[in-house]
Amino acid sequence: MFLVVALLIECGASGAEPTKLVDIRYASVDGIELKLDLYRPAENAKPGIIVWVHGGAWRGGTKKDMPLNGLVNDGYVIASVDYRLSPQAPFPAQVHDIKAAIRFLRARQRDYGFDASRVVIAGASAGGHLAALTGVTNGHHELEGRVGENLDQSSQVDAIVSFYGMSNLTTILSQSTPHGLKVRVPALQLLLEGQPEEKPELARLASPVFHVEERDPPLLLFHGDQDPQAPINQSHELQGRYEAVNRPCQFVVVHEGKHGGAEFFDSQRLQTVRKFLEKR
Repeated sequence: MFLVVALLIECGASGAEPTKLVDIRYASVDGIELKLDLYRPAENAKPGIIVWVHGGAWRGGTKKDMPLNGLVNDGYVIASVDYRLSPQAPFPAQVHDIKAAIRFLRARQRDYGFDASRVVIAGASAGGHLAALTGVTNGHHELEGRVGENLDQSSQVDAIVSFYGMSNLTTILSQSTPHGLKVRVPALQLLLEGQPEEKPELARLASPVFHVEERDPPLLLFHGDQDPQAPINQSHELQGRYEAVNRPCQFVVVHEGKHGGAEFFDSQRLQTVRKFLEKR
């Protein structure tokens, strides 16, 4: 049984109000119910759906942290998903869950009144890492998983938007500041149940840069050049892999930007996302 609660979102002076359906259960695994929130525009929904993946160093955060309300107001349907955090289950559980959410959305699109023929995945920080990894591993036998009841559906992603995400867990520690190491070392210990040098094969499996192929979806990257937690070189590495296989990649450097903040989701950056989606 799916628990759905309808709420209202502020939406300008026109009086039109999008709806937010909260705590929709998309799967259950190991006794843990996995849920998502669905944001639907008031009218004239654009084709496709954006799947939002929250950050929190893989060990925290919540689907409630969804900063793209401006896109909902412009007609985009957004599903903000929770996934098993690293204290609950180590990698690759997080990717298995996100792919299960995409399959659920495709299976139930008519029930909830949206179009999931095209899926854009977006996320910030650890969510940006998971979004990119999900996007470049369509059909990967180790990362698809068997979570959920919609295994006949595709988890394919048609575009990726990563805000200050990680892309290479085998290099992130060597690129990090002392402050960054204080965050990343314990976070990776939980995610991988060890450090990257101790588990090199798992670290590679968890790194989007090692999965990029000629068929992968277009990519939009945002990263601050003063990020103390996720070095900007992480996005440069992913950009480089995309360019090596001639796949579309747009990289927006947020000058003086650190690790998150309102400047990443202001009207200027959301307009960049809109143009990227319209073009792709």
